[in-house]
Amino acid sequence: MDLATIIGFALAFGLIIIGIVSKGSIAVFIDPASFLIVAGGTLGALLTSFPMQQVINSVSVTKNCFFVTVIDGSERISEILQYAAKVRKDGILGLESELGNISDDFMQKGFRLAVDGVEPAAISKVLETEIEYVQERHEDGANIMGIAAALCPAFGMIGTLIGLVLMLQSMDDPASIGPSMAVALITTFYGAILANAIFTPLSTKLKKRSKDEVQIMELTMGGIMAVIAGENPRIIEQKLNVFVAPNKRVSQFD
Repeated sequence: MDLATIIGFALAFGLIIIGIVSKGSIAVFIDPASFLIVAGGTLGALLTSFPMQQVINSVSVTKNCFFVTVIDGSERISEILQYAAKVRKDGILGLESELGNISDDFMQKGFRLAVDGVEPAAISKVLETEIEYVQERHEDGANIMGIAAALCPAFGMIGTLIGLVLMLQSMDDPASIGPSMAVALITTFYGAILANAIFTPLSTKLKKRSKDEVQIMELTMGGIMAVIAGENPRIIEQKLNVFVAPNKRVSQFD
């Protein structure tokens, strides 16, 4: 569970609600018609812009904003160095008995291909392709959230125009001016809230999550290829430490 995301949403919506309640009633800001204009219009535009499956997948990708397993780069390096030492001692086939103990699917795939005798160039290509597709899937999710953030205020303005037209058509009926003005203003409010409190933050965090995951995958791939090449574990550690912040680097050979 990512507490930062939960706390962020709680603060954003909690303080807005407190601000509303302190000056009036929150019921004034509840208008189903206004919400339908903004949410329905945004969803419709997204479905027009992207394939339906891609939009559905973007919703699934957003779980990375709330549930994420943080992989420590130093721990990953330490794990790779253990396999490097075993390969230098027993050869690449010595990893066959260790494959079941590797929890990371990406690392397991790389070493399994090596144990099966696949050429290093082919292994590198397979791993690079997987990194590219992971990055692409995450970017799709972040981009859709970013576009939704741009669409919400636009449909809020459309709702405002609808409300103004309704108001102008009923100027001779004072009782209908209030509801029409409410639609005009609340749709803009909904558009701003959805864009700035939900979609923009989600898009930003997804981009960060993607960057972190790809970095760990690149570290892992570099380690796999170095292990396959039979490089000295000390050299492997120095190569992989470039992926870790200097203050978080832990040497196994000090």
